[in-house]
Amino acid sequence: MKHWFNARSLLLYGLIGSGILQWNSEGLNPYVIQVLIFLAINVILAAGLNFILGETGQFSLCHAAFMGVGAYAGAATSVFGGKGLVWLQTYLGPLTGSSLFFLGVLLVSALAAGLTGFLIGLPSLRLHGDYLAIVTLGFGEMVRVLFQNAEIVGGSRGFPGIPHLTTLFWALGSMCLILYILASLMRSTYGRGFIAVRDDEIAAEAMGINSTRFKVVAFSLGAAFAGVAGCLYAHSIRYISPDGFGFLKSIEIIVMVILGGMGNLLGVVVAAVLLTLGNEWMRSLDQFRYVAYALIIILLMILRPQGLLGGWKWRRFNSSRS
Repeated sequence: MKHWFNARSLLLYGLIGSGILQWNSEGLNPYVIQVLIFLAINVILAAGLNFILGETGQFSLCHAAFMGVGAYAGAATSVFGGKGLVWLQTYLGPLTGSSLFFLGVLLVSALAAGLTGFLIGLPSLRLHGDYLAIVTLGFGEMVRVLFQNAEIVGGSRGFPGIPHLTTLFWALGSMCLILYILASLMRSTYGRGFIAVRDDEIAAEAMGINSTRFKVVAFSLGAAFAGVAGCLYAHSIRYISPDGFGFLKSIEIIVMVILGGMGNLLGVVVAAVLLTLGNEWMRSLDQFRYVAYALIIILLMILRPQGLLGGWKWRRFNSSRS
């Protein structure tokens, strides 16, 4: 029975549950479906940033920029490659063709965002603390301005006409797969290198660990996951604009990581879920929603500065410091 609730089993249960929800999605309220998709996207974003910030100790303020790169790369691929979608649907059937096409779009988004993370990480990750935060902040603003001036993808007007390809299965299935990858990686021997770099970089270097390589890998992988989230987001709402991937979005993701407990993957998942649902629940407060949202965050930081699940970890799901 102990094997029923490990990371591999949870991946299987998650994929089965995603398939069941998708199969019965016609009977669900469209608003509920949209909230579940946004919930999965936020979990992916928070888990990816937790890998950079919580597991490797690199403070990044540009995670939303990686999400934007993935969103625009995926949207451009699906819009400008629409003939490929039609061809696949014609020869493989609507469902199989769309699924295969969207899988390719997700991979393109992940590669584009991962490469962007590598390019920004390689020269800047020799920096530490505030200096790294300032560099990533500048990079995030640079990406936003580039999107605003890229007329091929709509510029400041935004990018409309994106096909609706994100479903419950793709969103929840991607979330389960990414959580499984992160949990398995951090439980591996190689994953302990990230923790060593976070805890004491000088000691890690003395033990023969190339800290720069581990930090670049963490940045690239976390950025790739953010790219997947951006692609899911773009193909869910069918319209994206540069303002949706600015500094405030990065802060929102950081809040999820800090409230969940940095380095605690399960805690970050719980925080992302609670904040997403709480944000939706407080929509009835209209303009006072953000005031209530801020007060809740302040209270949580006062009452639980170590995070929602700080000091408690499920060993089969979390590996850092376990």
